Amino acid sequence: MTKSEVVIEVPFHDVDPMEVVWHGHYVKYLEIARCTLLDKIDYNYPQMKESGYAWPVIDLRIRFAQPLRFQQKILVKAELVEWESRLKINYQINDLESGRRLSKGYTVQVAVDMSRGEMLFASPEILLFKLGITT
Repeated sequence: MTKSEVVIEVPFHDVDPMEVVWHGHYVKYLEIARCTLLDKIDYNYPQMKESGYAWPVIDLRIRFAQPLRFQQKILVKAELVEWESRLKINYQINDLESGRRLSKGYTVQVAVDMSRGEMLFASPEILLFKLGITT
């Protein structure tokens, strides 16, 4: 459905003494790709908040196939694959130069009505509108 890509050059402050990215920084790279994806549908975090919904991540999975290294240029792809009752976004990290897959994963987010603090069991109409599913 909705896809995005972002190129990131691995910065020095994300690596250990062996010049390998610490595993916790992968989440940051996924977040950058997720925000790029949400910008495409004009429903990034400021718009979510304005619409009255928070979308916390409730599940996160990353599969590490190859290490990321200092100054490596990576292509982080994000694809929205579920939206009816939750946002599920699949990710893939590839080496920009060779195209080799280095990592993959996904996140799951659910809508929470901020005024009541209640999780919704179906995505709110605003998300469907932003996706062009309803008018």
